[in-house]
Amino acid sequence: MKRTYIKSLKFFSLLTFMLVGQSCQDVLKENVISGISNDYISTPAGFNAAINSAYATLRGFYGTQQGLTVTEYGTDLYATGADGGYKGFHFYDAQLNSQVDWLKNIWDELYRGINTCNAVIERAPSATGITDALKKQRVAEMKFLRAHYYFLLLQQWGGVDLRLTETLAPTKKTTRASEADMYKAIIADLEASLPDLENKAKSSDYGRATKAASEHLLARVYLAKAMSSSKAADDYSKAATYASNVINNYGFKLLPDFASVFAQGAGEINSEVIFAVQYTVDPLTNTAPPPLDNTGDGNTFGNNLHLFFGMQYDVQAGMVRDVVYDRPFKRLRPTKYCIDNVFGERVNDSRYKKTFRDTWLSNSPGTYNTAFDNSKAKVTFKTGDTAIYIPGYEMSVAERAKRPYQVLVPSAYTEALFPTLVKFMDPLRQDKTYAPGSRDFLCFRLADTYLMLAEAQLMQGKVTEATEAVNVVRRRAAWPGKTAAMEITPAQLTFDFLVDERGRELCGEQIRWMDLKRWGNLVDRVQKTNPQAASNIKPMHLLRPIPQSQIDRTEGGAASFPQNPGY
Repeated sequence: MKRTYIKSLKFFSLLTFMLVGQSCQDVLKENVISGISNDYISTPAGFNAAINSAYATLRGFYGTQQGLTVTEYGTDLYATGADGGYKGFHFYDAQLNSQVDWLKNIWDELYRGINTCNAVIERAPSATGITDALKKQRVAEMKFLRAHYYFLLLQQWGGVDLRLTETLAPTKKTTRASEADMYKAIIADLEASLPDLENKAKSSDYGRATKAASEHLLARVYLAKAMSSSKAADDYSKAATYASNVINNYGFKLLPDFASVFAQGAGEINSEVIFAVQYTVDPLTNTAPPPLDNTGDGNTFGNNLHLFFGMQYDVQAGMVRDVVYDRPFKRLRPTKYCIDNVFGERVNDSRYKKTFRDTWLSNSPGTYNTAFDNSKAKVTFKTGDTAIYIPGYEMSVAERAKRPYQVLVPSAYTEALFPTLVKFMDPLRQDKTYAPGSRDFLCFRLADTYLMLAEAQLMQGKVTEATEAVNVVRRRAAWPGKTAAMEITPAQLTFDFLVDERGRELCGEQIRWMDLKRWGNLVDRVQKTNPQAASNIKPMHLLRPIPQSQIDRTEGGAASFPQNPGY
């Protein structure tokens, strides 16, 4: 059963907002907005409410356009679509600055989640009506979440204010921790969580953090640390150990079919999912916490990633908008490098076909003039006929003319017309205009673990072992009868190959920008593959600008809490 993070928790969110100093727009104008006793968290109901509220912060980052913007925009895989704002994250221009509200919103919400974790960790000993064993498990969950939130902050902004105790009143005393101190705290939390988290693939209360989830995150943290200024000689070996533990100790298995990983409904809880952010069909329990629930543009409720990758199919011949093909917000379109190189091999590899939609069936029968396909003047459709087809290669005019539908070839791709990512499509929504989505966001999954293991082994010179880890993922991605052809040899496994392999497997899954950032090749990759951003991106863009509101509300301003270089 899906967990509901914030059912009956709005009152607790208000209390949390009072407690977290980082979340105050102006600490001198703080208003009392709740009369709830500060001791409520010590009761069984309050303790549980606090824990669920800490989990709710996940919904402020995963499955929202704001989280998507800082993880997939402006990479080697995705460029800007025709519509939407916040394009500075694509272009790396002056629009990407310290005043951007989405950066402030993410920053504030992550700190709100951290302070809730701090409150639970500190107050657990005094909580009544709860067994010591359960307290230990819940505290371990909070340490996992606190580490998770600080890792997101570290990856986006570098060293930030490191608070490991509860903030009980608004404060203007904040400082920036070193990167080394950030990694030390994150790793300490995750390693401390391991003994008391549930030692199984799936929690008995599905959606809670488990030991496997913490080990997966540890592998990711150590891989990032290994390429940071805080690197240590054993970072890669530790990453490999934790990734191997996840693979070998819990019974996780890759699903036989890549497409089935993203099946909506009952299929969301499967043998490949290590940790998922839960969403539901109930609008009362499907909301993100404030301030992320009042930003508009489809961000109010639910996992709404289904909105942002779609091309403008609904004004084309034979088509109108419907629930199955979704609302085409056209925020992101795949780069030429993504389509031609990362997903260029399609004879053996099924992931291009199963990642992108290439066919639209007519839902508005009739005869129409053509638009983007100049091989014919008119097309006529019955309901269910193919209306649009994207072959993925430059089909000749003569060949297109034989087809009774419009063919969209690569030379005709625009910011409005392009292959559409289908991983997050949500046809179970109640109608064609309904933005909230109910599918879970798959935060950690086993294919990612295998690829992290391969990376850790490759960087240790264990090329044969790394090749086998990659081949486990590639064999699953093969078309029937093509398994052997999908396998690579150790001679083929270069670092660049692994970078592209992660792109093929994890395209769109809110990880690419942070991968490129931790590898240190964001600037180089974007300059070579993303013409929109190539002329603007600089090394400064490996970090985001600190929200100006954070600097302004710090005693001493920029002298105490300096802005990241270049902003």
